[in-house]
Amino acid sequence: MLQRAIWDSLLEWKNRKHHPLLISGLRQVGKTYIVKEFGKRYYDQVVYLDLRANDTVRTAFDGNFDVDQMVMAISANVFNTHFEPYHTLIILDEIQDCPNARSSLKYWDLDGRYDVIATGSFLGVKGFRGPYKRGIPVGYEESITMFPLTFREFLINVGIGTDVLEYVQSCIAMLTPIQQAVHESMRSLYLQYLIVGGMPEAVNVFLRTHDLNQVRQLQKNILTSIRDDFGRYKDSEGKDQINQTLKLRAEACLDSLPAQLSKDYKKFQYSLVQAKGHSTDKADGLQYLVDCGLVIKSYNLREISTPLEAVKIATEFKVFMADTGLLISMFDQGTAALILEGKLGAYKGAVAENMVAAALASSNHALYYLHAPNGSPELDFISTISTEPVIIECKSTNNRATSMKYVLSHPEKYGNHIGIKIADANIGSTGLYNTYPLYAIGFIPADNPSLTVPEIRIKLP
Repeated sequence: MLQRAIWDSLLEWKNRKHHPLLISGLRQVGKTYIVKEFGKRYYDQVVYLDLRANDTVRTAFDGNFDVDQMVMAISANVFNTHFEPYHTLIILDEIQDCPNARSSLKYWDLDGRYDVIATGSFLGVKGFRGPYKRGIPVGYEESITMFPLTFREFLINVGIGTDVLEYVQSCIAMLTPIQQAVHESMRSLYLQYLIVGGMPEAVNVFLRTHDLNQVRQLQKNILTSIRDDFGRYKDSEGKDQINQTLKLRAEACLDSLPAQLSKDYKKFQYSLVQAKGHSTDKADGLQYLVDCGLVIKSYNLREISTPLEAVKIATEFKVFMADTGLLISMFDQGTAALILEGKLGAYKGAVAENMVAAALASSNHALYYLHAPNGSPELDFISTISTEPVIIECKSTNNRATSMKYVLSHPEKYGNHIGIKIADANIGSTGLYNTYPLYAIGFIPADNPSLTVPEIRIKLP
């Protein structure tokens, strides 16, 4: 079993007062597997319902949401289920296929006798966002997004000890160069990680065989499986349908990514999407890829000021893959060999930029960049980390970060900001900005939008 960071989140959830938990994320990132294993280890009883495959069990949620009635209906439709109050985990897999099951979470929560974890791969996809005729349980559910394995998770699973991880983490925090032997080992492992990516099945094949040809074939199979679901939606009767036009547009947008990312300026251009229709039509296909978690958008900014979302240019963006391994499997056959040699300049730095985008996204950081109308300055990434805008320049070698240096040298024009260069180098500093090795992006802290504030007590006079 792969060790995943989400395991700690599940334990934290279980050990406190909680609402039903909703886990979303791209297909095949391991949602179902991890929840089943968690249930086996920490609950006396586990009731697993596949709401996509089992259309009969969906009728259990057609009644009045009385918990005892739902338990009885589930028991009647799924053999060998046992409901033991306060010791049972109910897993509602692919919950987007049963809107009533999503609505029922409120009533499981109010009843309190059973823990519930729901998973969904298409919760944000048009055709599954509704209809929730009986309401979405706002205030009665918690949510987590699950991503492919991060580099840190990859290191743990290849056997790197916590002492090494803590050493690297401390060097990054203290801006201290990493011992050369450790640095070279981490660099080699990171290059392997870029090729393998973080899809659990691909990681397992790599750990078992170390055969990158097998990994590449599996990645192509994963993409084919994900493509098979493009355009799927539920009709008014709850039956599976395929919107063929949307499917073709989504496939065409996905197929265009190698060409989009091989340009000097990687702005997404609908003219490179080989599908019928205007840009507004093709945009539906791209949005589908975003909604199902396969790609990430990074928006151009008018200026660097907070909040970044308020100054983004909604019509100008780059598109990256959520998993760099899947992206590389779409490139030429020889790309993996070039990466193993440390030649990250292939596809004009697309691999290096994608690795930063995927790492930031998996840590819940929104992505932005700056490309001035005349092309200069051009900053690869800008993201809010610990409430402050941070400029991140990504270099596939150790080239100068000319644009970032210019911006940081002119605070009267661009403001005072933190600068980071991610490059094929060890840790260092120029005074204006800090330089970190490529793999350091895998240690970026998560941005947790849930803030705990102290209780305020007011004494009346």
